[in-house]
Amino acid sequence: MIRRLWLGLPLALAACPNVEMALVPPIEGLALKDLRDTFSDPRSGGRHDAIDIAAPRGTPVRAVTGGTIRKLFLSKPGGMTIYLFDQSSQYCYYYAHLDGYRPGLREGATVTPGEIVGYVGSTGNANPRVPHLHFAMVELGPGKEWWKGMPLNPYPYLVRAVDRSTATTSQPAESPHPL
Repeated sequence: MIRRLWLGLPLALAACPNVEMALVPPIEGLALKDLRDTFSDPRSGGRHDAIDIAAPRGTPVRAVTGGTIRKLFLSKPGGMTIYLFDQSSQYCYYYAHLDGYRPGLREGATVTPGEIVGYVGSTGNANPRVPHLHFAMVELGPGKEWWKGMPLNPYPYLVRAVDRSTATTSQPAESPHPL
């Protein structure tokens, strides 16, 4: 259960340095019950600095914001990865353990919020029997080097994105003809 502040906002948002950042969920149909804050969990080599979102292999992964695909990369720990910079190049969104990229996706491509960029998998050092999306956020410095940026906990931002997407999909559609 998400604890709420007296203003009605999720308590997790208190840790957000920029509460105005509006993201869309990286997986369509994502629910609050699917999110666990694993940002500070220990991993080999230090803190996790990301969250893992379990989903069936091949589930479409979506751009959380509009921006540019800066890098498509295959690494031992992350497997198939995507580095997405937002339109202002202030933030980098990192997707790892993907099963594949959307056909035709290339470095330098412009994407829109919600556009499919890849598919959930278990590449890299992920357990092959546990497909998931490893999702991280970094605030970029002046050099725009994601490996030197400040890690941000994606959990509160994704809670807000899920809350927003649930609110917009659960509202009744307006009647085309006024009564």
